[in-house]
Amino acid sequence: MNKNTAITIFESLSSAIRLDVYRLLIRMGNEGMVAGEISSTLDVPSTNLSFHLKALTHSGLINVEQEGRFQRYRANLPMMLGVIAYLTDECCAGTPGKCGDFSAGTICSQGAESGSGKC
Repeated sequence: MNKNTAITIFESLSSAIRLDVYRLLIRMGNEGMVAGEISSTLDVPSTNLSFHLKALTHSGLINVEQEGRFQRYRANLPMMLGVIAYLTDECCAGTPGKCGDFSAGTICSQGAESGSGKC
């Protein structure tokens, strides 16, 4: 991943609504959701939601597939992993293995142990 792609992705997540949409689609995995389901789940008007879905699609964080009259949105999981790799590839002087386990389960358990909050 190059720096410009990363910047585009971070900019697309700089909206609370887009971040909520993306996290919702991550939870849904490969099943994804149609726009109406996203709108009702997050209580976002559909006219407002379409603007945010377009920004996330343009950044490559989500994919859209036509299903009859509806469009199904899915998180682009390989892109998410690419962003994580981009953020961590120079960790500990380019040897991320020295930095520890970056999995959510490990990070969450470390945060609970140190009292730094929840995941």
